[in-house]
Amino acid sequence: MPNRTALVTGASRGIGRACALALGAAGFRVAAAARSLDKLEDVAEAIRAAGGEAFCVEMDLASPESIKAACARAAAEGGRVEVLVNNAGITRDGLALRMKPGDWSAVVETNLTGAFLAIQQVLSGMMRERWGRIINITSVVGLAGNAGQANYCASKAGLIGLTKSLAQELASRNITVNAVAPGFIETDMTAVLAEDIKQRMLGAIPLKRFGKPEEVAAAVRFLASDEAGYITGHVLSVNGGMYM
Repeated sequence: MPNRTALVTGASRGIGRACALALGAAGFRVAAAARSLDKLEDVAEAIRAAGGEAFCVEMDLASPESIKAACARAAAEGGRVEVLVNNAGITRDGLALRMKPGDWSAVVETNLTGAFLAIQQVLSGMMRERWGRIINITSVVGLAGNAGQANYCASKAGLIGLTKSLAQELASRNITVNAVAPGFIETDMTAVLAEDIKQRMLGAIPLKRFGKPEEVAAAVRFLASDEAGYITGHVLSVNGGMYM
């Protein structure tokens, strides 16, 4: 595989970190992006220590200007971005009746609009070279819904619609667009859940365990590879059978 550059958003922890490490191990030059550079350097150093190439890019998906500057920096330092993993996201949970407009807007603008703007920034290079991989990290709740997360579920369902639309637009340029929909994964977000909530979640998962970030990253690594060249517009669920 040629030495391609992969830009991973939200790469400082959890699923994003695992994706960055997996792509680095697969031979990609990794541009690790997040709002804070502190934790990112740890990720980049881990990739380098394993023999890979990586550099850090500061990016805030809530800011169009930050997205544009970060993508330009990634291209300047690593060459054309051939793989984009849209992983960064936020939550502002609450029942719809009392959800503040700001909480709705912040989640949709970061998780959906931010992802779209990042795609726009890397598309021209992919189209010119007639090769690209766009992988959007959605969620099982984008497929199934979840009470108290109307904003988050809407943003993740929106990513699925975006994925399918762009897959049709870009197929003629040999650019594939896919989504990965994780279920409950062992991350900082699930670690703080009360034990009774964890047990209730496990009861809904046929495999009777939470997933690992590395298992999501393995799906991302495959979709970024040449072997996945005939897969586009697909939503790959990594959820232990929780939602079929």
